[in-house]
Amino acid sequence: MTNDLTMMLDHVSLSVADMERAKRFYSAVLATLGMEMVGEVTAAQSGSVAYAGFGIGRKGQLWIAEDGPQTPSAHICFRAPSRQAVRDFHAAGLANGGTDNGAPGIREIYHPEYFAAFVRDPEGHNIEAVTFEPEAGQ
Repeated sequence: MTNDLTMMLDHVSLSVADMERAKRFYSAVLATLGMEMVGEVTAAQSGSVAYAGFGIGRKGQLWIAEDGPQTPSAHICFRAPSRQAVRDFHAAGLANGGTDNGAPGIREIYHPEYFAAFVRDPEGHNIEAVTFEPEAGQ
């Protein structure tokens, strides 16, 4: 991967109203990208609200916080390893309570090889998966 495709952010957090629903949704959707729930913090431990973190290995990259609905909603894009992973991400999102916000496909307006899909999670956040990889076998 070239330096122009690296990212400096360490983690992102979203507020949600229904923690259990959000954990089920993100567990299913992020599994398509190789991520899993890597940690939970109770409200008593944090001193404020409960958190759940999703990532690869021991590091949480996306944290959801049971702090009520977030207004306005957020947009987060995840890097996918392949076009099939983008398709799987979209399908898992729809199968787990999300709504379609853009079917898998090329978005030339952003880049000639920008293959992405968009889903609104049950809380209304716009989540996206993108890859710049060619179709498998090409």
